[in-house]
Amino acid sequence: MQPITIREERVTAEEYIDFLKRSDLGSQYPKERFSERIVKLVKNVNISLTARNEDKKLVGVLFGLTDFSYWLYVTDLGVDRSYERRGIGKRLMKTAHELAGGEKDIAVYLIANENAVPFYEKLGMEQSDDVMQYNHIEWTEFTVQ
Repeated sequence: MQPITIREERVTAEEYIDFLKRSDLGSQYPKERFSERIVKLVKNVNISLTARNEDKKLVGVLFGLTDFSYWLYVTDLGVDRSYERRGIGKRLMKTAHELAGGEKDIAVYLIANENAVPFYEKLGMEQSDDVMQYNHIEWTEFTVQ
């Protein structure tokens, strides 16, 4: 198995879109203004972590928003389908939690795809029904291809 390197790194919108085609994250975004929104996403997240193989290929990503005091909201966590079940997602989450301020100070929140719920439960996360939502955006589902 190739060694995987995790580090803080900004990716370009083009590289992220290419990655989305190889991961299950590619179905979470609305079609409306997709490319322009991805440009904003990769530019503005507080935490931008990558996992790369020894050939520097992007095989995992975690994006998060944090106040570095109390909370971390993970907006994106994905692993290339051909690299799943190697502990990459777990390592990305652990690294993001540490960067935000650590387990003793930082609560982690996210919206989980139903297929990813078992993964997050293995990490010790619990489902919650006390999250509020305000969503009045146009949302046409599609998969990045």
